[in-house]
Amino acid sequence: MEHLTTANGAPASQLCFGTMQFGGKADIVASQSMYADCRAAGINFFDTAYVYTDGQSETMLGRFVQSERDDVLIATKAAYNKPATKANVLASFEESRARMNVDTVDLMYLHRFDPETPLDESFGALAELREDGLIRYIGISNFAAWQVMKAAQVARGLGVTVDVLQPMYSLVKRQAEVELFPACADQGIAVVPYSPLGGGLLTGKYAGDDAAGRLIDDARYKARYDVPWMHEVAAALPAIAAENGTDAATLAVAWVMKNPHVTAPIISARSSEQLAPSLAAMSFEMSDDLYDRLTALTQAPAPATDRLEEA
Repeated sequence: MEHLTTANGAPASQLCFGTMQFGGKADIVASQSMYADCRAAGINFFDTAYVYTDGQSETMLGRFVQSERDDVLIATKAAYNKPATKANVLASFEESRARMNVDTVDLMYLHRFDPETPLDESFGALAELREDGLIRYIGISNFAAWQVMKAAQVARGLGVTVDVLQPMYSLVKRQAEVELFPACADQGIAVVPYSPLGGGLLTGKYAGDDAAGRLIDDARYKARYDVPWMHEVAAALPAIAAENGTDAATLAVAWVMKNPHVTAPIISARSSEQLAPSLAAMSFEMSDDLYDRLTALTQAPAPATDRLEEA
């Protein structure tokens, strides 16, 4: 398994902070406050992307890391909204690097699988960046398992490796367990999953009639989590959390952290106040019994072969 480190050799923290809200729902003051909270909690792994908040996310993160660049691991992703051609990957990397005002980016992801562009072309760009010392790790995000295996093979042919996969994974989104986790274990790829709170669903804040948030406002998130049993799981979490003296969000993040396949879940927030329960997962000791109890709230996905008798 790939062991991720900062440039100065410190191991990557157990949690990664995703800066998708920097420059969006979090202004510069809220963003700086969350960055400081993460550093105080021991987080040294930060995730952004070319497409987040029209570049403001990268720009703000770059400002915050200037005085301690080699102490933190920065990940960004190639332009989501453009084909993953060699020219586009290299151009978006250069723009990301300029926005962040850094010489190198620790981890560079392809943000999604592009069926129109041959993978060896996309990976040709990443291999070039790696050989030139401009990136240290290569990642892929939102890839299916067959795409992960194809990428690993293409990378090998170019003399590099796929180091990290960023899939969606939470108590209500467990598809990654079926093929992605075993594929990554087989290939020595670190797993850095996003949305451990199920887009905010698992905080319990959508249980009331007066609920507000992106599961209501954002059509993509509404479609992703508009499944009755998912909301039933979310409704059950606050009581279990109260029994254990913690928050539903803390339980949800700690549940993802406890999976042996997971390297570092990506947490995110709009404010320090909203971030605190996710940060608390770093010090929450989840017992095997509690892990099993939470796991039992949701339906295990069917095995890849669909032979349920073998599950």
